[in-house]
Amino acid sequence: MLDVALKQAGPIPLNASFQCAAGELLALVGPSGAGKSTILRAIAGLSRVAQARISVGDECWQDSASGVWRAPSARAVGMVFQSYALFPHLSVKDNVGEAVHGVPRAERNARAMQALAAVGLAGMEQRRPAQLSGGQMQRVALARALAREPRVLLLDEPFAAVDQMTRERLYEELALLRVGLNIPVVLVTHSLHEAHLLADRMVVLAHGTSLQAGTPGEVLSRPASVDVARLVGFHNLYASKVLAADAGHGLLLVAWGGTEIALPPRRTALLGERIAWGIAVGDVWVLKAARAAGEPAAITLVLERAAALGDSVHLSLRAAQGEERLRAVVTKRFFERSGLLAGGPVTVQLPREKIVVF
Repeated sequence: MLDVALKQAGPIPLNASFQCAAGELLALVGPSGAGKSTILRAIAGLSRVAQARISVGDECWQDSASGVWRAPSARAVGMVFQSYALFPHLSVKDNVGEAVHGVPRAERNARAMQALAAVGLAGMEQRRPAQLSGGQMQRVALARALAREPRVLLLDEPFAAVDQMTRERLYEELALLRVGLNIPVVLVTHSLHEAHLLADRMVVLAHGTSLQAGTPGEVLSRPASVDVARLVGFHNLYASKVLAADAGHGLLLVAWGGTEIALPPRRTALLGERIAWGIAVGDVWVLKAARAAGEPAAITLVLERAAALGDSVHLSLRAAQGEERLRAVVTKRFFERSGLLAGGPVTVQLPREKIVVF
């Protein structure tokens, strides 16, 4: 288990804590400047944080309270950078061998060959970095990290410098490689798509602070705050006036777009108070015209625009009264059969159990 707690006022503010179990891949996500790479560097010992406790299993690598500090060379960390950081004058095998420079040459070569085989580069040991594709260079960088036989693997936006096709292939290779790695893996990424594909859990960061941790599905569909919701692209966010509230009887009605919306009564609310709530784009139900007529909780909106993306159509809807907007997504097949037209009516339902009250 990797256990990290970091705090400092500057020069880069940090107030982050998380755990990553052996065999787990944890994604650190957030905008540029959120402190993601600084956290990785702190784990590796390349940056020293004012107040920190970093431990792996029974080994404490840093504890500022008791004065414990383990140098980077004494931490069993494998790290993969976005820029590959390969030596252009060395062969692939020697680049990987540099990670274990202090061991006898025969063992160094054996570990390099084993690591290259693990990432599918057997037979390319004598090539130079200039003779490799971007994806192959990234795999050399990964092999170099694995050659150290690390207790923790750190990946700092490792797929950002390769094209989309190569990136998808590397995703698959990392997923397969993880099966044989019983160590914590921490991935820094700005891509929610990447975190959703690869991570068992994710931590959302902003300004060096960890805001929420959970599985990608939990975080993306049930953000813990408005700040998290904005960071993860939770588009349907509102602040609405409370019309009726009785938490004991499960009643919380708010005004939205000229109608009333029933929200889950997550907390006590006062009449007239403005309360923040939202719903994920994928949780909005778009109804067929025949079914809509018999649904008392249905809301009729106006279709402003429809954008086809792959097999889906993303809808931008406007309330008949007021300026409220709602986004929804349907399959292309549903859209074509429903006869929806720009400027025409669209009937939706907002399932109460899917609504998030902040």
